[in-house]
Amino acid sequence: MRVRLQPTYVLHSRPYRDSSLLVEVFTAEHGRVGLVARGARRKSRSGSSAALLQPFVPMLLGFTGRGELKTLTATETAGRAHVLVGERLYSGLYLNELLVRLLHRHDPHPELFAAYGSALERLAADTDVDHVLRQFELILIAELGYGFELNVDGQTGEAIRPDAWYRYVPEYGLVSQRREPERDHAAFRGSELQAIAAGDFTGQARHAAKRLTRQILAEQLGETPLRSRELFLSHRRKDPPGAAKPVQKQT
Repeated sequence: MRVRLQPTYVLHSRPYRDSSLLVEVFTAEHGRVGLVARGARRKSRSGSSAALLQPFVPMLLGFTGRGELKTLTATETAGRAHVLVGERLYSGLYLNELLVRLLHRHDPHPELFAAYGSALERLAADTDVDHVLRQFELILIAELGYGFELNVDGQTGEAIRPDAWYRYVPEYGLVSQRREPERDHAAFRGSELQAIAAGDFTGQARHAAKRLTRQILAEQLGETPLRSRELFLSHRRKDPPGAAKPVQKQT
């Protein structure tokens, strides 16, 4: 197998042996691929190729090999890096971790690849973070084969009623509840689901969408916590939103 200059994003990398890298990438036509970047950490007059193999940078990569891990053969940048800082950086790392943990290698997802590139652009452009993440999560869930209709009761086939309550059941999707729940975080009001279906992630739908996608993804991720979420929470504790920033004295 030999692939020439495939549109790619780096998802994760780590040192391998003395001077190489193991790199997980997301490609447009081959899905998630594991690569060995031989000598990538070796310094030369032009620098190291490891400096190019960074997350959030549109790349063109060539690779070859027959086994599970391919060998990187060519590296080119295909555009400017998406600069993410603060919470947006952790949001980007969260997207990367979802792809590494949930996608099978060599399983193409061209629509998801396009959605990922769009999500990075929007995160870098100061678009509402929750809106970007929820839209991407719903696309990812559908690509994984767990998509469902947000406007339909999956058990009865009836339209979602705005004043009714629903639960997510993996075999059916959204299923109505007979009783109004009391502080049940697994229940969703129909009006919230209708808003989410319309792409409206404001108001109560903002929190409902986060609870819904988190519940669905948790079933696929298993018990191992997301490292990116832990980093984000640590960042929040050190630098909570709205906290006063120290004023630097002028010299």
